[in-house]
Amino acid sequence: MAKKPHYHVYVIELSKDVLDKPRFRRSNPDYVFGKPCVYVGMTGLDPDVRFDKHKAGIQANKYAQEFGLHLLPKLYEHYNPMDYEDAQYIEVDLGISLREAGYGVWQA
Repeated sequence: MAKKPHYHVYVIELSKDVLDKPRFRRSNPDYVFGKPCVYVGMTGLDPDVRFDKHKAGIQANKYAQEFGLHLLPKLYEHYNPMDYEDAQYIEVDLGISLREAGYGVWQA
């Protein structure tokens, strides 16, 4: 019996303070001032649970932990849930799309 798809992509809005980090700025040379800064990830958990884990420092990305404000479900909820391979692909594709739209994007 096939497993029900349970992977999710998610997007966390980051504080603009992340722009003070040289590594973040170098990764986003085409950032458009005023656009959101975001962290894009994928998980086998509910995105709300994963966000809470980032903020608590549990298997956290440092930018999501320090600068994460809240989830932006309008950018990702229509993709979820999906299987693992699709989540891997969509995570990368979504990050590229947001970066091309002028967002500041971080992906682990």
